[in-house]
Amino acid sequence: MFNNNKYPRTLLLSAAVGVASLGLSLHVSADQYSEAAEKWVNEAFKNSTLSKEEQLKEMEWFTKAAEQFRGMDINVVSETIATHEYESNVLAKAFSEITGINLTHTLIQEGDVIEKLQTQMQSGRNIYDGYVNDSDLIGTHFRYGKVVAVEDIMNGAGKDLTLPTLDLDDFIGLDFTTGPDGKLYQLPSQQFANLYWFRADWFEREDLQKQFKDIYGYDLGVPVNWSAYEDIAEFFSVHVKEIDGERVYGHMDYGKKDPSLGWRFTDAWFSMAGAGDKGLPNGLPVDEWGIRVEECHPVGSSVSRGGATNGPAAVYATEKYVDWLREYAPPEAQGMTFSEAGPVPAQGNVAQQIFWYTAFTASMIKDGLPVVNEDGTPKWRMAPSPRGPYWEEGMK
Repeated sequence: MFNNNKYPRTLLLSAAVGVASLGLSLHVSADQYSEAAEKWVNEAFKNSTLSKEEQLKEMEWFTKAAEQFRGMDINVVSETIATHEYESNVLAKAFSEITGINLTHTLIQEGDVIEKLQTQMQSGRNIYDGYVNDSDLIGTHFRYGKVVAVEDIMNGAGKDLTLPTLDLDDFIGLDFTTGPDGKLYQLPSQQFANLYWFRADWFEREDLQKQFKDIYGYDLGVPVNWSAYEDIAEFFSVHVKEIDGERVYGHMDYGKKDPSLGWRFTDAWFSMAGAGDKGLPNGLPVDEWGIRVEECHPVGSSVSRGGATNGPAAVYATEKYVDWLREYAPPEAQGMTFSEAGPVPAQGNVAQQIFWYTAFTASMIKDGLPVVNEDGTPKWRMAPSPRGPYWEEGMK
């Protein structure tokens, strides 16, 4: 939410975070908004911890709170992933129909989101009213002072426009969206939790278990360190090679030059290997990206400047990334980006991935996929990612 507009415009995004929207005429009767709310509850919001009556009561609050803003246009933007596609195609439409506020949720590539955000902060020219952006930018928002913290809206001018039943304890990851000043700047709308992904059905096959133990001398199972992960990657790519007549691989990643390749390392390769210092949600004074931070300002990233981006853990992580991508992943993975590589395990020829974004879960449980059983249950499972040799207890 940007601090370069009058109060109503910044407030409505906080309402947008709570529910959804579609655009109706300023002259539409209140009954039509209530009818729209009931339609959405019946058709799209069936899976809820709230009863239908509780849902309709919340919808009634939205229709009334939005009365003074009907006909207003609100524009928000996010990167293109499945979660945000749902927000754009379903929730934005629902919110507009229920409130009469014209909410447009635009989807663009993540690099473009950052470019638009930077341009708006530096020029002061309004491009979008709100951004769904990574919590990694929390320090930027704190330092620049260009956005309105969600907490300031909820406790200040927008208090009467904040859903009374909104419970912050329902949100996962608030530590990551709270600034150094203790203020909550953003509400997490989806999680990029990184977890180890593996084909549980293959791991449970007695023939593969026996073959693995004969070669490596221990049981095939979820790896807790990178040495075991590498053994499993080699096992499926080099020794097993085929399952049910299909070529299989023991590893998956991506390697095309792209902004997403940069944060593949900062998201988890470095931190899993053990780069940075201990501390949650971020290591201090050197965070898990390998950047030394003092009073919320980056002061150095190389070892010579007190950072860790070229330290032993980072170098080790980079070497393993390159080696495993070349030796154990499908050949085409080297030419893929984040968005292209994410759904690949669903094709059924990958045994494991050292860290996989849970944002892709929905695309991995569709009926008919090679990784889904006939009864609709997944053949795969997730577990904590294995840790590199430099990782110590207390690190992220």
